[in-house]
Order: sequence, then C-alpha cells, then structure tokens
Amino acid sequence: MSVPANQNKIRGPILALDLGGTRVGVALSDELSISIRRLEPLLRTNWKQLLRDVDAIVRRFDAKTMVIGLPLSLDGTVGTAALEVQRTAKKFSQSLEIEIYLQDERLSSVEASERLRYEGIASSVNSSLIDSESAVIILRDFLDDNQDRIRIKPQTDP
Repeated sequence: MSVPANQNKIRGPILALDLGGTRVGVALSDELSISIRRLEPLLRTNWKQLLRDVDAIVRRFDAKTMVIGLPLSLDGTVGTAALEVQRTAKKFSQSLEIEIYLQDERLSSVEASERLRYEGIASSVNSSLIDSESAVIILRDFLDDNQDRIRIKPQTDP
C-alpha cells in the first residue's frame, strides 16, 4: 500500500537492505536520519539465517524502520527479481516488529560502483563493498524521495 510521505513520519534509525542472491548489502542511518553508514554485507544462505541476521542488526542498532531496495526494470515494470523482493519484504513484515518500505533501486549498483571507484577503493575490494554501498544509495534515495513511499503491511493489519 502506498502512503504519502508527508502523512507518515519515518522514524530512525533506518536500516536499508539491498537483497542480492549471494550477499545482502546493509546500511544504517542515525536516529535523526542525517547520516548514513554502510555496514558489513550479510552472506545470504537461507531464509531463517537471513531473518536471524537482520533481526540481530535491528536489535543491535534499535532500528525503527527498514527499507528494502526494489529492483524494478529500467522501464519501471515489476519483473521476477522485484516480485521476489516483494515476497521477502512481506515475510520480514510478518516476522519483525518494524515498519518496512520498498524503494526503487534502479541503477543503484552502477552508482555504487562509481562511488567506490571515486573513493579510490580498488576493484578487488569494491566487489565486497558494492552491495552495502548500494544499500547506502537506496537509503539516501528513500530519505530524499518526495514521492509516495511503498509500505509493506503485515497480513495481520486490517
């Protein structure tokens, strides 16, 4: 369900995830959503482990909101990768007590790679950081975006 940004105050800290097949990029804002830092990416093995890992990060940093990158096609349509992210986001919403949103992440990996290269980070190191740098971009776009936000509501909500 879409909620106009100005009608729903987003609470920080905000946790951002870039759900990759092998790794999950992770970024976190401060409580006031002023600064964003990238965290170590998570290795993605199975759903239960991913849930435990994300829950541990939520608890460790007392995150109040989570945003997950939605990999829409370049033309804005929902493909198989985006459908899988939507399913995973729904599962998170049923398992964690945190507000969850989706954020368009088109070209975030390209921008992340360029940013890391600009920072002078070698391409051999770049590949291990790119997922979390993508999560930083997803979170930045989420905070900057004045468009409607896509909130994932748990099935238990009316």
